[in-house]
Amino acid sequence: MNMIEAVKTVFSNYATFSGRARRSEYWWFFLFNMIVSALLALLFGNGHGMGMGGGGMINSLWSLAVLLPSLAVGARRLHDIDRAGWWLLIGFIPLIGWLILIYWFATKGTLGTNRFGPDPLAA
Repeated sequence: MNMIEAVKTVFSNYATFSGRARRSEYWWFFLFNMIVSALLALLFGNGHGMGMGGGGMINSLWSLAVLLPSLAVGARRLHDIDRAGWWLLIGFIPLIGWLILIYWFATKGTLGTNRFGPDPLAA
């Protein structure tokens, strides 16, 4: 799966929290989101006098637009390793929570069907 396919898949499943997402889908979408956020900050600034102005509003709108798909692909990624999407809440624990999530997001998914659906790599 390449970046374009991953972004299309994530946006076509905008708020779908069921099913499974492969590692490449999660990480390509993560990279896409970081690139767009960086470009918006560069072009329009962060609302503190940098860029062409108005960036705080544009960056906020982008963040709001990708909030649900980011949460959904994160939950589906956790489903791929046979964990409930509620484990995303562990990210609220400073440092340790994010390190655990990064490890889980980078872990290979369970082979075959699990309680969240069929293996996305088998299709």
